[in-house]
Amino acid sequence: MKQSQMLIPTLKEDPADAEIQSHKLLTRAGYIRQIAAGIYSFLPIGQRVLRKVEAIVREEMEKVGAHEMMMPALEPSELWKETGRWTTFGSELMRLHDRNDREFALGATHEEVITSLVRHEVKSYKQLPLTVFQIQNKFRDEARPRFGLLRGREFLMKDAYSFNESYESLDETYQKMFDAYSNIFRRLGLNFRAVIADSGAMGGKDTHEFMVLSEVGEDVIAYSDTSRYAANIEMAPVVATYEKTAEEPRAMEKIETPGQKTMQQVADYLGHGLEQGLKAILFQVDEEFVLVVTRGDHEVNDVKLKNLFDADIVELASEEDTKRLLGAGFGSLGPVAVGEEVRVVADHAVNALVNVSCGANEEGYHYTNVTPGQDFEVEEYADLRFIKEGDPSPDGEGTIKFARGIEVGHVFKLGEFYSERMNATFLNDQGKANTMIMGSYGIGVSRTLAAIVEQYHDERGITWPANVAPYQVHLLSMNPKKEDQKELADQLYDTLLEAGIEVLYDDRKERAGVKFADSDLFGIPVRVTVGKRASEGIVEVKERTTGEQNELSHDEIVGYVKNWYSA
Repeated sequence: MKQSQMLIPTLKEDPADAEIQSHKLLTRAGYIRQIAAGIYSFLPIGQRVLRKVEAIVREEMEKVGAHEMMMPALEPSELWKETGRWTTFGSELMRLHDRNDREFALGATHEEVITSLVRHEVKSYKQLPLTVFQIQNKFRDEARPRFGLLRGREFLMKDAYSFNESYESLDETYQKMFDAYSNIFRRLGLNFRAVIADSGAMGGKDTHEFMVLSEVGEDVIAYSDTSRYAANIEMAPVVATYEKTAEEPRAMEKIETPGQKTMQQVADYLGHGLEQGLKAILFQVDEEFVLVVTRGDHEVNDVKLKNLFDADIVELASEEDTKRLLGAGFGSLGPVAVGEEVRVVADHAVNALVNVSCGANEEGYHYTNVTPGQDFEVEEYADLRFIKEGDPSPDGEGTIKFARGIEVGHVFKLGEFYSERMNATFLNDQGKANTMIMGSYGIGVSRTLAAIVEQYHDERGITWPANVAPYQVHLLSMNPKKEDQKELADQLYDTLLEAGIEVLYDDRKERAGVKFADSDLFGIPVRVTVGKRASEGIVEVKERTTGEQNELSHDEIVGYVKNWYSA
């Protein structure tokens, strides 16, 4: 393709709103353009990369017996209401009404749609197992779109769904998909980890996220320093043990603490460490109010709280409800003398504490010398905190360290979450109706493209892995006004195309510096420059990543390129 005929608008400066390298470089190099917050167009060169990522995904899906289809992006609310997710999915679901005031959602995911389809079309165990997938734009009303393609409101996703007759069969499908995902991200050249995760609004229990390691990742991975254990920080269980001190409990005392709101302020004011204070936070868990108590240096893990109560919705109680139920606002809360309307649960670490401080449920006051079991009662102790670096690894090997990651894929064992609610059944070999067992498997295709750039770039631009680069060769004619250069460049362009090599030909009447800068931005792995030695049939070949340069005869170029890509 001749560059003079393409829409590839490059920029010299980073976009003002771009915070991370993938957003900066994909915009500067003319791969994407923002239309509105979180909504992007893929320009021709960006579309080529996107299609190459899609091709790898398709190949690996087909290898494990998944068949491609396409479902509508417009989904009737009735299907979502069957599963209850019309309410529980939250404000990210984009909802709209048609001219007849019928409710719809723009597809954020397609579990309901595919389950509705399969329940009508699949009737017998002979039709199972079945796995289908699609590659389609998805829509989510992100409260704060940011980081370019990493957090958008419209994005390209591969979503697959499996239907099995048993949990054993689901396990087999899940493992095949897990392995396929591993192959996809390896083929894309990514440094990634598969981590234990939470299913969130998707439902189901067992699930893994595929995380590309990156400092700009919004997720924290907890991993063992000596084993292969890795989990999203939300899901990593705490296996630390706590021994109660031999200190005798003292009489609880109420202390005035004017203006002291945070745990650190209270600890400094009372002259003790954070671990000698109690943190109390009021949550609304479905229809109940629950006061969660942790040690002052620990953070409440709301995912663990949700799983403890098997709840649909967990959110912080409002300030109004907090003051009504406990008599004070955040910063002065504690578990002493809590009324019957509020359930009290606590992290395991709290049970080992003696003579600690906590809020007195009165503005500007705290208690000291508080001991669980003596001064307040806990309905249930559970693992309710986030794991910390240095904690023992849950698998018993080594200690926990943290890394940041970009989620690019997620596999779920949904079980009967959707099929039971939507009455998706089949007749087994004895003619008995059984509920289908489901799995769901997603890859953020456009998000993966951005994650690749986060791992493959330098100070000059993008450095694409060979199998997803938009072109294999960037051919530059330094001075098209000179006949010998134009003639050799045109000849090379035709020769490369005839050899089946993808080539972007910079035939523009631009300065050499502009062409070299754009070429570095684009990140095409091999650059061929036709310059001052054109009359001799000699060109310069440069590898984008290593910077290695060679002068070759024009008739050696095809062999060089083919050897480079086959190495």
